[in-house]
Formats: sequence, structure tokens, C-alpha cells
Amino acid sequence: MLAITPTVRNLLILNILFYFIDSSVFSLKGEFALMPVMSPEFHIFQFVTYMFLHGGIGHLFSNMFGLIMFGPLLERIWGPKRFLIFYFVTGIGAGLLFSGIGLYENWQVANAVELFTQSPTPDGLADFLSKHAEPLYEPNLDFLNSFEGNPTNSVYIQQSIKLVQGFYAWSISIPMVGASGAIFGILMAFGLLFPNTELFLLFVPFPIKAKYFVAFYGLFELYSGIQNAQSDNVAHFAHIGGMLFAYILLRYWGTQKSNFY
Repeated sequence: MLAITPTVRNLLILNILFYFIDSSVFSLKGEFALMPVMSPEFHIFQFVTYMFLHGGIGHLFSNMFGLIMFGPLLERIWGPKRFLIFYFVTGIGAGLLFSGIGLYENWQVANAVELFTQSPTPDGLADFLSKHAEPLYEPNLDFLNSFEGNPTNSVYIQQSIKLVQGFYAWSISIPMVGASGAIFGILMAFGLLFPNTELFLLFVPFPIKAKYFVAFYGLFELYSGIQNAQSDNVAHFAHIGGMLFAYILLRYWGTQKSNFY
């Protein structure tokens, strides 16, 4: 690992400082985490501020470890200004892709809620839960069976409407935090610029070239995002966004190492 460079050091300090303030002094997530676009709490500046907040010490450590492992070499090649531009472009790009996909998904949910409230039926509720709120299907199976047995019961109808509306309200209230998008951008850049560098990873008993590691990680994130792995609480499409914008920016700059010295 190279000595920590000035911009990497400053980013490290800022992330640790904001984590300390957020966890020990007063919460910053309510205002500065990246909220879904359809949320009334969404603000455009959150595309920048979300990168400096983290969900826990493990989340912070993993991102900062990636920053100090791969960031210094890139900063030495590009210089502080270009490295900082790269960091923010990939971080903001990660937020844009994540928010864009979230906007599409939440728009679908909003339309489904509107359709259901116009005609609340047991079959409609089952269809809504299976398509848009699968984690709620099993916990509400008893209610669904009772609703099917009494489809005109006003209490069940009102409860079913509250259920789908509550799910939509929950879906537009989940914030995203973390520097992971920018870190995955840095990882992508390292893999493109130094594809044959061998990396020694924990739990892997043999070295792996950077290009294969990046390719595997990118495919894994794409698979996890498509599978909509909500239970792992990871913003997979933000990771993909960071890698995608890193690729685009490097293609714009030129990916030959000689262009950066």
C-alpha cells in the first residue's frame, strides 16, 4: 500500500468526522442522506452529501479501506484535482443511477397503489403484494385469507388500503448513504489502468488479477441488483453506477496510463 496522498487523507478525515458527528453529536441522515426522488424530503444537494455519511462503523471501515488501498496510486498518477473530480463524478453518478432506478420502481408502486385503492379486492391485494411488496406477503397471509373470505367487509377493505399505502410511504422514505459508489469507481479505474496487477484478497488462497476481480465484482453487483436483493440492505445499483461512470470518465480521459503521467 502506498503512503496516503493529500486528497485521500482529506477525504478520509472528512468521512470519519461526519461519521462521528452523525453517530455521537446529532443525526445528519435526516437532511443529508440521499432520499428517493419521490420523497418530500429529497433535495438535489443530497447527491453530494450522502457520500460522507455511513450506516455503521463496518460500512465506514470497508469504504475507507478501499479508499486508502487503491486511491493513493490513482492520485499520484492523475494529481489531486483530477482525482477529486473523479471521486465526485463517480459518487454523484452512483447516486443518479440508483435514484433513477428507484424512481422507476416507486412510480410503478405509486400507480399500483392508485389502481388498488380504486378497486380494493383480495385478488388485487395478493397481486400487489406478490409484485411490489413480496416481503409483506407471508406476514399478511392470514389477513389476506380473511379478506378473501369477506371481500365486502369495510374493515378489511380499509386495512388493505392502509397496507398498500403504508408500503408506498415506506418505500419512498429509505435513504441511501455511503461512499461506496465512489469507491467502486476507484476500483474500476484501478482495474482498467492496472489490469494485470495481482491482488491478494482475504479468504482467497491465491492471487487474482485486478481485471478479473473487477469483472467478477461488477457482474456480482449487477446480478444482485437485478435480483433486487433488499434483504442484504446494499445499494447494488449505486455500486454499478460508480463503476459505470468511472468507465465513461476514463474513456473520455483516455485509459492509457501514459496519458496520466
